[in-house]
Amino acid sequence: MDRFIQTAAALFVILTSWGWAAAKDAASPTTGPSDQAAMEKRFEQTMTGVTMVGYFTITGQKDAPKEDSYVISKAVKGAGDNWTLTAKIGEKGNIELPISVPVKWAGDTPVISVTDLGLPGLGSYTARVVIYKDQYSGVWSAANHGGFMWGRLVHERAGATTAPSP
Repeated sequence: MDRFIQTAAALFVILTSWGWAAAKDAASPTTGPSDQAAMEKRFEQTMTGVTMVGYFTITGQKDAPKEDSYVISKAVKGAGDNWTLTAKIGEKGNIELPISVPVKWAGDTPVISVTDLGLPGLGSYTARVVIYKDQYSGVWSAANHGGFMWGRLVHERAGATTAPSP
């Protein structure tokens, strides 16, 4: 399993590097304000009333990936690249806080990009999380550990939680 995680990590780094290079080329001056507004509206809809359900690893640990989830009730565009994600945090998910995060764009793909973001009672985190359709993937780190994270987005529909349609 260790070999699998190492191979997957190496592949992720390679693909991410290629993706950033391609995204830099894709972000051409032809992307107009209306295109950006449409992408931002789509991101707002994608990240409102959603639970990010997936897994994370801790680099250097031989344990299997651990299950993880983040409940986001609302996403609101702020000034510049900033967004406020109202999310339930903490091990029991019993605290709901508005968290300001920068969202960068790799072409038409949003990337949540935080560096040393302090969360009350939880410490500081750095992460790069790509959101694409109904999936997410990224890297994260804290003061003395970090790893990978990935999963799917599960949207709330009429009081029930269901996976969104493609």
